[in-house]
Amino acid sequence: MVSVLVVDDQPLVRAGLAALLHAAPDLDVVGEAADGEQAVTACAATGPDVVLMDVRMPGLSGIAATRRILADAAGPPPRILILTTFDLDEYIYDALAAGAAGFLLKEAEPARLLSAIHTVAAGDLLFAPVVTRRLIETFVRHRTPLRGSGPPRARLGRLTDRECEILRLVGTGIANGEIARLLTITEGTVKTHLNRVMAKLGLSSRAQAVVMAYETGLVVPGAVATR
Repeated sequence: MVSVLVVDDQPLVRAGLAALLHAAPDLDVVGEAADGEQAVTACAATGPDVVLMDVRMPGLSGIAATRRILADAAGPPPRILILTTFDLDEYIYDALAAGAAGFLLKEAEPARLLSAIHTVAAGDLLFAPVVTRRLIETFVRHRTPLRGSGPPRARLGRLTDRECEILRLVGTGIANGEIARLLTITEGTVKTHLNRVMAKLGLSSRAQAVVMAYETGLVVPGAVATR
């Protein structure tokens, strides 16, 4: 059971999100908050696994609340999933800097939101594919070097065909569970392949794996996930 705190300044939106989560048998809504200050207080009181955090709220913003919650956590900090109608770059970068575990647009389908909650609760990072592509495309344009030696494309020779396929799908910004469904394999197998990819290429994070997928041409700007 994953415990969730819902934070949004709009009562109808907050109630709708809470109702959706209450209907999911493996999720437990432990509280609601209407602004950042309430979110900080509610987190300290309930210790949720995941916080659904709005960005634009009166008083303390969702980004500022995220920083406070993570800084004040006495034990394992909650995983914070930013949920917003805005996909402006400033919010994306601020969410990353604040330590958010994911960034999803409110236009996402309900099933996508439920999947996202479980993804971040399991310790993975999650960003809406359009958000991931924009972040990585900007990053690649600046040509930030990755750890490791040799031209990026040549380094793919170390990977098996399946590992290349996994890297390509990771590069499109989708979560492990979705990759598993696309390839008709288990999520555990996806994680095993991804760990091997990262070890072979000398990468230390999923974000670096996404960048590598772009730099090697496995993924091109605007690509979508297909088998």
